[in-house]
Amino acid sequence: MKATDKPSKVWDIFLWIAQGILALVLVWAAYTKLFQSLQEAAKMLPWAKDNIVLLKVTGVIDLLGALGIILPAATRIQPKLTVFAAYGIIALMIIASIFHISRDEVSLISMNIFFLLLAVFVVWGRTKKAIVFPKS
Repeated sequence: MKATDKPSKVWDIFLWIAQGILALVLVWAAYTKLFQSLQEAAKMLPWAKDNIVLLKVTGVIDLLGALGIILPAATRIQPKLTVFAAYGIIALMIIASIFHISRDEVSLISMNIFFLLLAVFVVWGRTKKAIVFPKS
């Protein structure tokens, strides 16, 4: 696809929906990890009390992922960074799945797998079907 080609509107809409879902979930996760009390976070994240540093670090990573999956494409300033953010989300979901498996929390990885697949869809779509080109 060249810069002069128009991306498919349908693909573009589906990709923005996927990006929006990823961003919303990551913002929610970042809020939970960074701004809620440890007791509140531990209600949703059983590992939080044992790993306070990991809780805060992953909160920052979640926030950066949320910004990266939306802002570069929306502003058309370095939109390829949206694809890199999607790759980062894929890595994050793989690591989160391994972490949950290591803690015998296998039942929790279904959401990680779903978000991983959404991120794979964004990578594929933003590199093949509805590329966002930089401002000219």
